[in-house]
Amino acid sequence: MAEVVGPRLYSCCNCRNHVALHDDIISKAFQGRNGRAFLFSHAMNVSMGAKEDRNLMTGLHTVADVYCTDCREVLGWKYERAYEESQKYKEGKFILEKSKIDKENW
Repeated sequence: MAEVVGPRLYSCCNCRNHVALHDDIISKAFQGRNGRAFLFSHAMNVSMGAKEDRNLMTGLHTVADVYCTDCREVLGWKYERAYEESQKYKEGKFILEKSKIDKENW
């Protein structure tokens, strides 16, 4: 009998709360505070901190930290606004740090 397998997911490394779908990855070539990070089009079971302007590697952005709704672990950030035209594609997208998420259903 075939095994029923759900979608490939990423979960919070601290509490296993599902936070993103593998299919929502836009890029794996991003840098977070603590190493590699992934750019996602969507995230789930997360809450946002206060918006603030940050000078990142690609220029000035307005971002909000992203927290796991279960354990409040900081997982990354959400791009709220990009000031440079070439970076506008990031607006509304999520950075989740590879060290803060684990694979599920692989």
